Order: sequence, then C-alpha cells, then structure tokens
Amino acid sequence: MNTKGKTSIKANKTKMTASALMRLAGVSALLAGVCFIIIGMFHQVNVPSSVTTPTWVNVHIAATALGYFGLFGMAGLYARQVEASGWLGLAGFVLFTVWMTLISGFSFVEAFVLPHLATASPAFVEGALGMFTGVPSEVDLGALPTLWNLSGLLIILGPLLFGIATFRARVLPRWAGGLLALAAVLVPLLDPRNVKPEPSQAA
Repeated sequence: MNTKGKTSIKANKTKMTASALMRLAGVSALLAGVCFIIIGMFHQVNVPSSVTTPTWVNVHIAATALGYFGLFGMAGLYARQVEASGWLGLAGFVLFTVWMTLISGFSFVEAFVLPHLATASPAFVEGALGMFTGVPSEVDLGALPTLWNLSGLLIILGPLLFGIATFRARVLPRWAGGLLALAAVLVPLLDPRNVKPEPSQAA
C-alpha cells in the first residue's frame, strides 16, 4: 500500500473517531436532560426530615450525574459550533460548565454527606438547607452561600447566552437554542431547589 493510501485510511479513522465522540457527547447531553427531569419530578422540599429519605439521596445522585453528563455534552455541543457561535458561545459555554461543576459538588454533598450529618450535626444540615431557601444559617458555612448564590446567576446567564449563540450560529437546530434560552429565563420559576418549605414542614 502506498503512502497516499495509508494517509487516507488514517484520516478516515480520525474522522470516524471525532464523529463517534460527537455522538457520545449528544447522548451525554440527553442523559443530563433526563437527570434534570428526574430532579424536577422528585425533588423534595428542603427540610431536615427529607434529607434521610431514599428519594432525597437518589435525586441528588441524579443531580450529581447531571453535572458530569452535562459537562461532556456541553463540550461536544460547543465543539460542533465553536467557529460559528463566536464569543457569545464561548461565554455561554464557560458560564454553563462552571455552573455544572458547582452543582455537582453541592449535589454530591447533599447525596452522600448531609444524610450522615442529619443526626450528628442537625444545625449544620439545617444551615445548609437554608442556603437553598434563603433562611439565615446559625452555623458558619464559609464561602458556600456565596458559591450557591453565584450558581443561581450562572444557571441563568450560561444557558441564555449559549442558547442565543446556538440560535444565531445555525449549526445545530435553531429551535433547540431558542428553547434553551427560554428555559434559562424561566429558571427561577422551575428550579425545585428554590421552593421554600411551609411553616408546618420546617418545624
């Protein structure tokens, strides 16, 4: 086989690998979306009595998985339209992925740490849950409340900018970009973690 033939085969293999990675990224983004639906359907009210239930643990495992699947999925979506999406796409990508990284950390703690502290340190658990509902904590949580408030801004700006960039780039379906931007605007209404407990539930 001549050199030209070998080069051609190598190029085809590279192309197939890139195509396979792009498909995997698409599947990953889809799984992240499924995780988000699960969270929306089953997330309980942020009260200490919820923390030790299996539903709480499973929902926050899904939230942790959302971050990991979402990071890979977003990398693929951005790579697919990196040139056409411009600086707006880059800004949306960075903000969105930072949010996913933060939310994975918070969700991991909620799934695997808070249930074990519910009895040993109820004040810490109550203070941690207070971050999500706006109730002041009696325990010093350090930078955690600031990071949580920052994540609330990122989940709006990241998808909004990336959705607009996707809509303008015309590489991926424009309706998907528009839907993502719309969802970002509705985040404050849709996020189940921001639901404040009723007085009877908080007691």
